[in-house]
Amino acid sequence: MSIRDNLELIREEIARTEALAGRPAGSVTLVAVSKFHPVSSVLEAVKAGQTVFGENRVQEAVPKFQEVLSNSPEISLHLIGSLQRNKVRQIVPLAACIESVDRIELLREIGKHTTASVKHMSILFEIRTGEESKSGYTSEDDLFRSLDLLCEYPFVHCRGLMTLAPQTDNESTIAGSFSYMRRLGEACSVRYPELDFSVLSMGMSSDYKIAIREGSTEVRIGTAIFGERR
Repeated sequence: MSIRDNLELIREEIARTEALAGRPAGSVTLVAVSKFHPVSSVLEAVKAGQTVFGENRVQEAVPKFQEVLSNSPEISLHLIGSLQRNKVRQIVPLAACIESVDRIELLREIGKHTTASVKHMSILFEIRTGEESKSGYTSEDDLFRSLDLLCEYPFVHCRGLMTLAPQTDNESTIAGSFSYMRRLGEACSVRYPELDFSVLSMGMSSDYKIAIREGSTEVRIGTAIFGERR
């Protein structure tokens, strides 16, 4: 199947799962994860109507999306992989959103490189809900300290939370981690009414239907769209 065919199938499945979960149509954003896939594949997805893309590594994302954005400036790049502080300067000019803010030091570095004259940046705070994940906040107190700090960076905009599900075949365990994320987002909205927690980024090719049932507003899908990584 072509990338266009895969996208159509995924969109149909997302719409079907939204309906079964009693969710409004269009309530879930699809992020096409293009890690290890060439510019030509990204542009094929763009031609099929895809507008939001995710990349894991700065060193791959920068040259790839400099070219993609020169051809299709309307698309949005989300950085979804672990971000080192010394790579922040490189990704800020290209990314519409950094989804993997996992520590206060990284937030400070992003704040240094976002100004009114340079760039506003949307961010998600990554929460560790599985032992397999090497990044993400594990303490709600640490998360709250970072959220408290946001007032110092007026051009950094919180949009919500992100997580990777535990690597298991146990759907109850996966659903439990997603349910926790929904409750945490709700708690953050109450504690910080001035901030935006409308985005709940959770769910990948293997578990996005579970995520949608548990309240995800954004799913990150790569293999089911682009095929196996090259």
